[in-house]
Amino acid sequence: MRNRNAESLLQKEVVVVVRQSKWMIALFAVWVASAHAVDTIQTGALINMMESEDPIVGFRSIDTIFPVKTIERPEKPFRFKEVPEDLNGTPYEWHSTKSTLEAFLEKTKTTALLVVKDDAIAFEHYALGNDKASNATSMSVAKSFTSALIGIAVEEGLIKSIDDPVDQYVPALKDSGYAGVSIKHILQMSSGIGFSEIYDDDTSDVMVMMGQVSLGKSIADYAAGLKPDYEPGTKFNYASIDTNVLGMLIESVTGKNPAQYLEEEIWKKIGMEYDATWATDNHGNVLAFAWLNVTARDFAKFGRLYLNEGRWDGEQIVHAAWVKESLVPGADYLKLTDHYVPGWDIGYQYQWWVPAGNDGEFTAIGVWGQYIYVNRAQNLIIVKSSVDPDFDSRDMETIAVFRAIGQALE
Repeated sequence: MRNRNAESLLQKEVVVVVRQSKWMIALFAVWVASAHAVDTIQTGALINMMESEDPIVGFRSIDTIFPVKTIERPEKPFRFKEVPEDLNGTPYEWHSTKSTLEAFLEKTKTTALLVVKDDAIAFEHYALGNDKASNATSMSVAKSFTSALIGIAVEEGLIKSIDDPVDQYVPALKDSGYAGVSIKHILQMSSGIGFSEIYDDDTSDVMVMMGQVSLGKSIADYAAGLKPDYEPGTKFNYASIDTNVLGMLIESVTGKNPAQYLEEEIWKKIGMEYDATWATDNHGNVLAFAWLNVTARDFAKFGRLYLNEGRWDGEQIVHAAWVKESLVPGADYLKLTDHYVPGWDIGYQYQWWVPAGNDGEFTAIGVWGQYIYVNRAQNLIIVKSSVDPDFDSRDMETIAVFRAIGQALE
């Protein structure tokens, strides 16, 4: 999910029904804080979390709202060295206003900030009840994990070419708007599918999608019912359902759901310290576009994997050519200058955002302020999880803060 103000993640009709009983909302708030894993999406709890001004508890307890697949950690974890630095007073300037890292973390309601410089943790900050063992939900940061899994499937020969039409591998899409659409154009958010991603409009497609899924519809069936809107490969149109189609592709060619494939091909190979979870619909379909729940340290390890062009301590986990290709916008329409706000200079490629510049920066971004940022020139990885209600206007400022951190550590 990406870059729009959000009050709800469900259809207006569902919101109205639940709002009719205020005591139910209060009950759900208590329930979210204390409940255990669930078998079906808890519609009321989801509404309560997404409409809350401080969805902190829900964001670290997604398995009390969605059914999940567990991604198990290996027996022997990798741990970063620790070389702590006091970065709280790090200055930065944004729109002629000077501030500090500490003030930025407070105003963006940051629950975790982890800075890894030269393969060592330089700064680790937790707040609002989170700690180093807390799983923070990814929002659309999950999309970059899904992209990595596609790259692995290509290298294993399970996908012959990303220029192939996706319905060649996913027969359920043969009569949909995805028929004939290349995997590459889906990776680039230029599938041509008719899909609007506007979070403050209850009638937009992303809202309708989550409304239907929360009420029991299969997200795979939802994707199969979509229609084309424009010629694929001609413009950028951010559509979370595109990523979910990539999840369907992974399952079709591997025989494993994305969570299982992630565990086998990445999680256990790069020494993640904690179990993770990935939310599903009520039919067990992994929601590949979001809701991957991971600790800050383990998010940083995924950043390290891509910083090192898919290698992990001598083993090539994701093919280097795939990593390189994933991080350079492949067409002019993917450079996205001024796309969201004036001054926006972050392009897009295979489910990754690519800031303009010469430092080899790239970042995964999720709404409410979730990031995995990598600066290859500085050998720097930064993970940020947040519950920032003003996330919509913060991406460029956040990149400026990350760059200031990098300069402070040089």
